[in-house]
Amino acid sequence: MDERYLRAVEIDWSKLPRDSWLRDIPALRQLGQLRFDRNITLLAGENGTGKSTLLEGIAVNCGFNPEGGTINYRFSTFDEGDGLAQAMRVSRGFRRPPSGYFFRAESFFNVASQAEVYRNSGLGPVPKEIYYERFGGKALHEQSHGESFLGWFQSCNEQGLYLMDEPEAALSPQRQLALLVQMVRMARAGAQFVIASHSPILLGAPDARILSFDETGVHPCTYEETGSYQLTQLFLENRERLIEQLLREDEEDV
Repeated sequence: MDERYLRAVEIDWSKLPRDSWLRDIPALRQLGQLRFDRNITLLAGENGTGKSTLLEGIAVNCGFNPEGGTINYRFSTFDEGDGLAQAMRVSRGFRRPPSGYFFRAESFFNVASQAEVYRNSGLGPVPKEIYYERFGGKALHEQSHGESFLGWFQSCNEQGLYLMDEPEAALSPQRQLALLVQMVRMARAGAQFVIASHSPILLGAPDARILSFDETGVHPCTYEETGSYQLTQLFLENRERLIEQLLREDEEDV
């Protein structure tokens, strides 16, 4: 029996307007159904290839707030419309996740602000005392982005569903390693992750399925085939030569 919380997503393109901007994203345009057969699924690819768009659609269909937070967060600072979510069907497992979180690097400041509203009002998803315990006794805005996110993550339930959009954005390489270790531990205990990332550290998670988004569609790839790995390797092994070459090309384009 498949015990994963999220089993597959399917896109019905007939439910989107003919002039929808979503049809202009090659990787998504060719996508019908996508299955999640590992506890860690990593979405890799260049900016603009549809990773975050797909992840947001999944999050909304799983009941999360589009800007992030737990399933209990309900706030909005910008209305993007329904986006891909309105054309998406999510297939879930038989078990309901006891907890979960949708993390978006670009809107975590807004989530932190809303967490303060909930904490001060006493009407939030968790009691004040648990809030303080979970975030180290400090308000999120009194900590760095990386500290607050990592502090929260290390207190998470090992049986939840976690959707993350570029969680490495505010983390140093050392903190990315800490996140990777915690993520793998949780996945082995039963948690499920779907993560859009450019980090060669996070993309190196063992036993993960990597899905590459590019002009040809969405397809599985190995860690070594990701652009993040190849570019990092090239930079580390040929740093000075690579920089000089890029500078020459830049001068020629002027």
